Amino acid sequence: MSWWWAGAIGANKKKSNEEEEEPPTSFNNVGLVIGVTGIVGNSLAEILPLADTPGAPWKLYGVARRPRPPWNSGHSINYIQCDISDPDDAQSKLSVLTDVTHIFYVSWSQQPTEAENCNVNGAMLRNVLTSVIPNAPNLRHVSLQTGAKHYLGPFELFGEINPHDPPFTEDLPRLEVPNFYYTQEDILFEEVNKKENLTYSIHRPHFIFGFSPYSFMNLIGTLCVYAAICKHEGLPLKFPGTKEAWECYSTASDADLIAEQHIWAAVDPNARNEAFNCSNGDVYKWKNLWEVLAEQFEIEEYGFEEGCDLRLEELMKDKGHVWDEIVKENELLPTKLEEIGEWWFSDLMLGMEPVLDSMNKSKEHGFLGFRNSKNSFITWIDKNKAYKIVP
Repeated sequence: MSWWWAGAIGANKKKSNEEEEEPPTSFNNVGLVIGVTGIVGNSLAEILPLADTPGAPWKLYGVARRPRPPWNSGHSINYIQCDISDPDDAQSKLSVLTDVTHIFYVSWSQQPTEAENCNVNGAMLRNVLTSVIPNAPNLRHVSLQTGAKHYLGPFELFGEINPHDPPFTEDLPRLEVPNFYYTQEDILFEEVNKKENLTYSIHRPHFIFGFSPYSFMNLIGTLCVYAAICKHEGLPLKFPGTKEAWECYSTASDADLIAEQHIWAAVDPNARNEAFNCSNGDVYKWKNLWEVLAEQFEIEEYGFEEGCDLRLEELMKDKGHVWDEIVKENELLPTKLEEIGEWWFSDLMLGMEPVLDSMNKSKEHGFLGFRNSKNSFITWIDKNKAYKIVP
């Protein structure tokens, strides 16, 4: 059993310049990460090239729609700028990657309605698979990331439908509502079955604790920006959520842990053609993590205010000039507030009743990875600071 199946990754991840090894001249596996600048794609780009990653040495292609950002540029990947929603662009740039052995699909595009989500995100996945599968003779596995909305329903129906009762297990039936996760699964099954011996895995994380200023679901980055603005203006760090979220148990999914599960499923026969939940394996309360956030930004006054219906989307709508001041004064990476503050997502996540999932299936199939959620929270705050996204 590899050391990281037991959750020991972290101590071995960071190496000094003196310890870095020469890149290999031949590879056991060739990965294609779709969404490489996203919150899990960025973790895959960091972990896959390491010498002790299962299946190493890996050659890695990374695909994203925008030019490569500076915070991703240090990873050992072949970066490909490609709009996978455009079938011609996908075919032109991905069909030539004939040496790919594994696809890691960790991308999505937010649309105004779930019907549009189904159409656009389904087409994106199909464009990738139809470009690569017929042209990569050694392709062995496709790893698809969806999420806990598989059990909850789409964002637009939160509070309007009855989701499954937690803890969520992978054998629960689909809800009778449109869901682009279901659309993607059906496309995955259809396309994978066209190639003999091609396997798949599906990964369903919860709230993701990770790092990517480009992510639509960058919860920690958004909260760091909020805390930095509170610190700059001398304001208390008020919790922008419900009492239930403040006091009840919640669960999260560390982005590195999700990446590890993707890689495990890609190389371990026990994971073939299965769907897996992916969460840290512990629980936390936001009232405890909120104290951590306040400490990390040296804010003394913080907490939950009873009866205060605080929404970050409303509170932050006129704070662009404040963020510009913070960026200039602290010599941060140039960003605009609307680029890095996903206020709607934070309001949604901190305004809903916490739900839990089960990791039993994943453990029974051999993946024993875990994270301490408090330590994970601190790690990703530190990374936002290290890359000078926040002061």
